[in-house]
Amino acid sequence: MLVYSGCSTKNDRLFQAKNDPFDGAVPSTKIDDVQYKLDSSYEYKIALNDRVSVNVFIKSDTSSQQFIALLNKQSNSTNTTNANNQNNGYLVNQQGNIILPLLNSVNVVGLTEYEASNMLIEKYKKYVKNPFVVVNIVNQRVIVIGEVNKPGVIPIVNGRINLIEVIAQSGYFKDTAERTNIKIIRGNLRDPKIRVVDLTKLENITNGNLELKPNDIVYVQPRHIKGINKAITEISPFFVTLSNILNPFIQRKTLIGHSLD
Repeated sequence: MLVYSGCSTKNDRLFQAKNDPFDGAVPSTKIDDVQYKLDSSYEYKIALNDRVSVNVFIKSDTSSQQFIALLNKQSNSTNTTNANNQNNGYLVNQQGNIILPLLNSVNVVGLTEYEASNMLIEKYKKYVKNPFVVVNIVNQRVIVIGEVNKPGVIPIVNGRINLIEVIAQSGYFKDTAERTNIKIIRGNLRDPKIRVVDLTKLENITNGNLELKPNDIVYVQPRHIKGINKAITEISPFFVTLSNILNPFIQRKTLIGHSLD
């Protein structure tokens, strides 16, 4: 049963590399100071299939500090809003463009929110005086799967999020969670980069980086105990059936034994 339980746990695990032994501890990924600074200063840039909201304001008059909304677009198709931001904003098409009033097709791929805002300000100056533009990427998120109580998609609402926040928003770990080998999968899934985080040791946390990027996948894999529990659950019906089959013979042997006595 112990051998079978090991197989059960192995079948439950995902993202196992060739050099990632099933029954051995995987070292926590260490991040040097240079990479840590790069990760900490990272700012997401608009990509294909992103959704961006664009708000354009103009001054009511030259002497006033009040602004009037010229464009306040949160949905590219309807006036209804969606709490998970899946349908909010303008969808960036496969050419990297969004369609805006007055400007028509505008390419925004590769720009940060700040850069896109400044670019649109310059473009709208050709049509209105003193425009003010705010661009927000509304579909930034992190995907959490595995041994947490509420796996799913977690939106990034403040531009940044770290692993501790993600675990907290996912309802914390299940009892069967492996806390020493949390995987962060990042980048193109054809050639993903995987980082391993051990949350049980402070030194591993300080040597790594808990900051996450949009579209990261956080995978909390199961401990061996889950395989044992699963093996018991899967094997127990066999023993119940076997017991039911053998029980009449055992009772008969007992009765015969008593009769001979």
